[in-house]
Amino acid sequence: MVKYDLSVFQEPRGVMRIFQFVFAICALYTTINFDINVTVGQGVEKQTYTFDYPFRFGQNVCNKTSDQKPLGLSADVSSDAQFFVATSVLSVLYCIFIAAVYAVIDEIYTSKPEVPLADFMLTTILAIFWLSGSAAWANGASALKTVTDANSISALCGKIVVYTSSFSRLNISLLFGFLNFFLWASDLWFLYKETYWFKERQQNNINGAGGSNMNAPNI
Repeated sequence: MVKYDLSVFQEPRGVMRIFQFVFAICALYTTINFDINVTVGQGVEKQTYTFDYPFRFGQNVCNKTSDQKPLGLSADVSSDAQFFVATSVLSVLYCIFIAAVYAVIDEIYTSKPEVPLADFMLTTILAIFWLSGSAAWANGASALKTVTDANSISALCGKIVVYTSSFSRLNISLLFGFLNFFLWASDLWFLYKETYWFKERQQNNINGAGGSNMNAPNI
C-alpha cells in the first residue's frame, strides 16, 4: 500500500498547487465552453450563427447590397485560443503530478537538490506560458469582439437588426488567465526557498555572522 503524507498541503508550496489546479481548470472551462452568437434579422426571419472554440470561422451572415451579395464574417484566432488552452491543460497535469510527488515521495524532494530545482524551473516556464498565453488570448479576444460587433455588422448589412451575445464569459476567461500567471509567479518565491541556492545562501549568512562574532574584540 502506498504511503502518503498530506502535511505538505499545509505549507505554502502545497497550498499554492491547490489554487493553481482550481484556477487552471476554471480558465480551461470558461474558454472551451464559450461561444459567440450573432443573430441577424427580426421576427420570423431571424437567423443565429454560432462561433465557438477554437474560433476559426468564415460565415456569410447577411446581404450587403440589393443584389443579394452576402457579407462574409470571418476570423481565425485559433492559435491564440489553443495556446491558452494548452497552457491550462499542462498546468492541470503538472499540478496533479507534483502534488503526487509532494504527498508520496516528499522525502526525496527534500533530500535531493535536483528535484526542488526542477520544480522551480518548470514552474517558471509555466508562469511564462501563462503570461504569454493570456496576452495572446487577450489579443485574440479583442479581434473576436471587433469582428462580431453588432454595430459594425449592422452598418455593413444595411437596415437590419443584429444582436451579439455577451462577452462576459470571455472576459472571465481572460481574468482567470492573468490570475493564473500571478499564482504561478508568486509560487516561485516559496519554491526558491526549497532550492539549494537559497539554503546555501542562508548557510553562508549564518557562517558569516558566526565568524564576525568570533573575531569581535572582547571589551
